[in-house]
Amino acid sequence: MKKIVLTFGLIAGAVLSAMMVITFSFQDAIGFDRGEVIGYTSMLVAFLLMFFGIRSYRDNVAGGKVGFGRAFAVGALIAAVASVCYVVTWEVVSAKMAPDFVEKYQAHLLEKARAEGETDAAIAQKKAELDRYAELYKNPVIHAAMTFLEPLPVALIVALVSAGVLSRQRKDVASQPVVQRAT
Repeated sequence: MKKIVLTFGLIAGAVLSAMMVITFSFQDAIGFDRGEVIGYTSMLVAFLLMFFGIRSYRDNVAGGKVGFGRAFAVGALIAAVASVCYVVTWEVVSAKMAPDFVEKYQAHLLEKARAEGETDAAIAQKKAELDRYAELYKNPVIHAAMTFLEPLPVALIVALVSAGVLSRQRKDVASQPVVQRAT
């Protein structure tokens, strides 16, 4: 199981990392909103590798049968490995490629609130909230934890669906009764 989890987790992590670097290379042209769509879409694509990892586990390790719990565990472990790759990449990207990301993202959110017609009081309250998050984000442990949690909803949904689809017990065709038609 360890080899399958590491193999598929590292491949998914490589996809996540590559897409993050590519997206941030064009961040100013893409914009935050489209960048978010691209980011979550690439997460979905990368986490589809969980399906193949669970299937590989079922077929090559578990003898063609795997329960939902074990399938979900394999998917969750693959997601954890990929998410660690995502965190490591974000730490490098945020330090080297986007050291001013928090300030730019705050400005984007405040501008978006103004465009949506929010009151000055609501914008001031939003700015204070964003400043609190920015202060928390300076702590490397919280920074890494928040980054790890970012792909988690997508990963869990894909793991649940993959486990549900692949945990169906494969029936042995030889033991099935043969039904003959009367002619």
